[in-house]
Amino acid sequence: MEQEKLYQLMNSLTLKEKIGQLIQLSGDFFGNDNISTGPIEELGIDNEMIQYTGSILNVSGAKNTIKIQKEYLAQSRHKIPLLFMNDVVYGYRTILPIPLGQGATWNPNLIRNGYEHISKEASKAGVHVTFSPMVDLVRDPRWGRCLESTGEDPYLNSQFAKAVVEGFQGDLNHNQLASCVKHFAAYGAAEAGRDYNTVDMSERRLRQDYLPAYHAALEAGAKMVMTSFNTIDGIPATANKWLMKDILRDEWGFDGVLITDYAAIKELIAHGVAVDDAHASQLALEAGVDIDMKTACYANQLQPLLKEGRISLELIDQAVWRVLTLKNDLGLFENPYRGADLNEENYMRTSDAREIALQASREALVLLKNNNNLLPLDFKTQKIAFIGPYVDSKFLTGLWAINGKTEEIASIKDVVISMDAPHVTFTKGCDYLDDYSKLGKFGEFVSNFKINTDDEIKKDLQEAIIIAKESDIIVLALGEHMLESGEAGSRTQLGLPEIQQCLLNEISQLGKPIVLVLFNGRPLVLTEIENKVDAILEAWFPGSEGAQAIVDILNGTYNPSGRLSMSFPYTVGQIPIYYNSFNTGRPVAVHDDNNRFASQFLDAPNTPLYPFGFGLSYSQFSYNNLKLSSNILSIGSPITISVNITNTSSIAGTETVQLYVRDLVSSVVRPVKELINFEKIFLKGGECKTVTFILTEKDLRFINKDMFYQFEEGVFQIFVGHSSQEYLSSQFTLIKH
Repeated sequence: MEQEKLYQLMNSLTLKEKIGQLIQLSGDFFGNDNISTGPIEELGIDNEMIQYTGSILNVSGAKNTIKIQKEYLAQSRHKIPLLFMNDVVYGYRTILPIPLGQGATWNPNLIRNGYEHISKEASKAGVHVTFSPMVDLVRDPRWGRCLESTGEDPYLNSQFAKAVVEGFQGDLNHNQLASCVKHFAAYGAAEAGRDYNTVDMSERRLRQDYLPAYHAALEAGAKMVMTSFNTIDGIPATANKWLMKDILRDEWGFDGVLITDYAAIKELIAHGVAVDDAHASQLALEAGVDIDMKTACYANQLQPLLKEGRISLELIDQAVWRVLTLKNDLGLFENPYRGADLNEENYMRTSDAREIALQASREALVLLKNNNNLLPLDFKTQKIAFIGPYVDSKFLTGLWAINGKTEEIASIKDVVISMDAPHVTFTKGCDYLDDYSKLGKFGEFVSNFKINTDDEIKKDLQEAIIIAKESDIIVLALGEHMLESGEAGSRTQLGLPEIQQCLLNEISQLGKPIVLVLFNGRPLVLTEIENKVDAILEAWFPGSEGAQAIVDILNGTYNPSGRLSMSFPYTVGQIPIYYNSFNTGRPVAVHDDNNRFASQFLDAPNTPLYPFGFGLSYSQFSYNNLKLSSNILSIGSPITISVNITNTSSIAGTETVQLYVRDLVSSVVRPVKELINFEKIFLKGGECKTVTFILTEKDLRFINKDMFYQFEEGVFQIFVGHSSQEYLSSQFTLIKH
């Protein structure tokens, strides 16, 4: 629709019709003829406003969306189509690894391709907008939503934010989704890692570390932004004018749609900044919030607020215009059914989509330990016992793959049985948890509050011990229950569930070589586990093709190449722990008993168990001949950094070459190192390649003492290597002329 006609349409709307465009309800408001005693009564919304609602939450399936859209338009005076929005977070029916696993691929291009297929699947199912990517930077693994983040680094997160938006949106044709970046802002910094909790930090840290990934997503063209649940500087994000208007709208120039997270406007009352629904609605609208997700605040309060003169019609019109513009950008006025296709099954889990998902899962897996080159295994000759609740599990996709189908997912056992593996045995060994009531209401949902009896636990354990004794090698498939991470999945203890830890302890006493395959949505504390096993393969929740990827690495079909995008702590007491920290005035490189008065713990090292950027391979790589084209960098005169990487083994493999920098002296304290570039290279056995990076002054800018984003002259160190703790180093001087 031409813009002039869109203006005419907006101006022809009544006030209630305008307000309706700012309301998002769930599908249960549109599923039957009599809902007056159901969701309407529960929400307290004005019945008349249902017919004006602008968007629907988490309804998908072409048959459903076409039916609802057709019935809605039939009774609509202006024929303004509904927007269908859905939590297509990291997959629709083809599920990628969780985003934390995606971060471990260090391969944004691959992930971009994966999201192109996800976008098409969801579009064919009638979805218009996805609530993804979540780009929150996370440094506290107690936070359950680590699962949805690509990690602890601003630069790496920004690369993935851009890739995901481009994958979802493309040129926004009918096979693609509009992307909603979330959660704005700094949701990943919740105090104590407790979901929905307070965030309090300096503006400099917010701008330097937490905002870049959101900005990258918007520069990639994201059409929507979702407000976060947390406070920023004492003000909840949903009512935060400085965050939403000054930064997002005015400074960054974002003119797209701003939507709340679930019920966030009403939650302003619980936060203590609003006295009632009317006050909360006023604060949110004044902050620039366009769509109220799943409350009756805007629906019931905007009209009386306008009548009382507490808000202006201009604010309502601005919000309505942004919503109508998004619908127009999606082509809904010309085709309200857009990509929805009743033959949607033909587009689900295509061979191309599954192949990309498989490769993403392979590259996401991180080999953390491999003593005496235990891996890869020989499935044809070795007697291998697969033990653990994840051996025959199809729950490999994590909490936010809500549209996936469990029956379409193969387990590790399924994959191994399909191979030539004559001496392999399988048993559960134990359940995921001893007591499912620990999961709260979800515990009832997944197992009816199942509690394993002592006899059941003993029986499972004895079966595991029997097959373990008869094996040459044991593969333990253990990890968090799927519902122990994700939203509202905060934890203070980051080890394995107790019942699984007991299984590992018993099996480790048999003296057999053990491979531990871990399933989890966050970094775990593995310090007490690490010395009981010979190899550790971090699998995350690896997605719908994850079992095949795991077996491919275990048997050597694929050489592991994953690198951590989030540090694994040595102990919970170190948290938050991240590689790009400050040095402090009393730094310590290693634990020093001779110097008590340094910045260190008495009972643990400062460093993590496994650092950012770390990951092993079946190949061995060496770095040498680090060179700088000049030891002076200036505006218009970049320097070239080169290094030789040699595969010193006979096994072909992929290495991720990482470039870090440190500003030694500046107007504000800078991190001990910061990732500024990386490159993945494939090397045959014995092959050597030279990798080069171009470094400019733009790579060295930061938020200075006067809150300007610019560089400062001085001496810089560079680090090029395998991880944030393994590298070669050199230095150069940055000057203005």
